[in-house]
Amino acid sequence: MAAIMWGQVRLPELARRRLLGRAHHHPPWFLALPTRGWGPSCYAHNPVGENWHVLPLDHSVSALRPIASICGLVLLRVTSKTWLELAISNPFTRQFRSLPKLNVARTNPAVGLIQHCPTQSCRDLGFKIYVAGGMSEAAGGGAVYQPTIEMYDSLRDTWHVIDGPMPVEFAVRLTVWTPNESVYSKGILYWMTSARAYSLMGFEIMTNKWRELSVPMADRLEFAALVSRNGNLTIVGGTCGGDACVWELGEDDDWRVVGKVPFELGMKFLGGKVNWGGVKCVGSNGAVWLYREIGSGMIVWREVIGGEKWEWSWIEGCCSIRGKEIKNFPIKGLLLHPNLAHVAF
Repeated sequence: MAAIMWGQVRLPELARRRLLGRAHHHPPWFLALPTRGWGPSCYAHNPVGENWHVLPLDHSVSALRPIASICGLVLLRVTSKTWLELAISNPFTRQFRSLPKLNVARTNPAVGLIQHCPTQSCRDLGFKIYVAGGMSEAAGGGAVYQPTIEMYDSLRDTWHVIDGPMPVEFAVRLTVWTPNESVYSKGILYWMTSARAYSLMGFEIMTNKWRELSVPMADRLEFAALVSRNGNLTIVGGTCGGDACVWELGEDDDWRVVGKVPFELGMKFLGGKVNWGGVKCVGSNGAVWLYREIGSGMIVWREVIGGEKWEWSWIEGCCSIRGKEIKNFPIKGLLLHPNLAHVAF
């Protein structure tokens, strides 16, 4: 029977087809990528077998930094360029492609993603990338904040500038204080500022209008992350000497607590010190992960299959695979369902 190499995992063709057909029934995989560059390999945690795998990466490219996952692929920023340039890669098939250049050259803009189905191929359903703010060259020299948005459509493989006013204040905040994490929920693409006190900025796709939202306990959170939980806008954050909680946005823009990290798990994760600084978080439909480094233990909050209940659990970090020691390093965590199709993206 024909088989394919999947990192260090060998899957027969029948198993590959079954996996692709059932991906939406299982939680997403956790992909651990180096934060400081495109290393020779990355590591993936299989939620079904609860084990780690090593995935060799494309050695022909190195000046890359991961941004987010989309349709089973990884969106990357080219770090060797002054102006923003993006690329996509499939770490399971080692495919790589650069995206077209933006219409307006800009540095350090916020990047947001919209995908219709996270378990299907991007070739079938497509995805869109939004780039907002950033700095561009001024006509008379120097630099100026860019109060515009560009959108990339994967089905057309082109960028276009979106019409509509963008408050200059938002352009500044998106450029200076906003990381690349974004969440699309109920027609609005959200970003959260990366400096206290935290706040949210939202772009309504149909009307091209902007809105701002407050963040619960905004001035007390040591870390805060914006995630999606079953399509709902969700914030995960922890306070100094306190708990880490999960808030979900409800009707009338009210936040309500929907989860809290169990005390014992939190103390184990933090090494006995109640200090949430430096904690990272990634979430998507079906799972929310708290993590720091590849070798450190992680906390995951998963939806129980067949019900509305979510459960907290502990995941051991990746310290060795097949007897080979893995050196500890800081990671960027992404959640995705493996896409094993060799598509010409």
